[in-house]
Amino acid sequence: SVLSISETCYTVAIIPQMLSSLLSPRYATQFFFYLTFGVNNCFLLMVMGYDHYVVICKPLRYLVIMGKKACIQLASGSWSIGLSTAIIQVSSVFSLPFCDANLISHFFCDIRPIMKFTCADTTIKEFITLLISLRALVLPMVLILVSYVLIVTTILKIASADGWRKAFATCASHLTVVIVHYDCTSFIYLKPKSQDRLISVTYTVITPLL
Repeated sequence: SVLSISETCYTVAIIPQMLSSLLSPRYATQFFFYLTFGVNNCFLLMVMGYDHYVVICKPLRYLVIMGKKACIQLASGSWSIGLSTAIIQVSSVFSLPFCDANLISHFFCDIRPIMKFTCADTTIKEFITLLISLRALVLPMVLILVSYVLIVTTILKIASADGWRKAFATCASHLTVVIVHYDCTSFIYLKPKSQDRLISVTYTVITPLL
């Protein structure tokens, strides 16, 4: 439910807006909310991967490990990371001097299109962006991968076909969203100078729809 709320807000922060002025405060605001919800979603997907690991690998201890308090702490941690990342990135980017151009070749206010209109050297800012991308994408991806390796190992020990079906049904929707989301965002933010609008539509519209 937390992921659904976050994904809804993530989409609402992007879709209704049509860019008309790069330096308008509302686009700095859009960028802030886009980052907050986007990074939050990455870590929520990681937390859900851990949740699936516990429910399949440690079913008898599930209610002890994933109690209400633990769920609140994990969800709050995801929100905190998203919020802190947005504050750092927005303050970093919008402290740059911008040229006179006020139109970008993108359908929402994202980091790479903004960087193209700065009138200063962006090497340090791009390095900061890369570090943030590594933390927001690679760390959750690695932990999700570890979770699913352990899940598959446990599933292979299940003797009944019905048990296999239940285990895979538990993970199917989460795994689908993880693959689509992380493939697209990794291509955009971990590949230098990459900014494909079609791929951006995939992770900002299609993934939340799923």
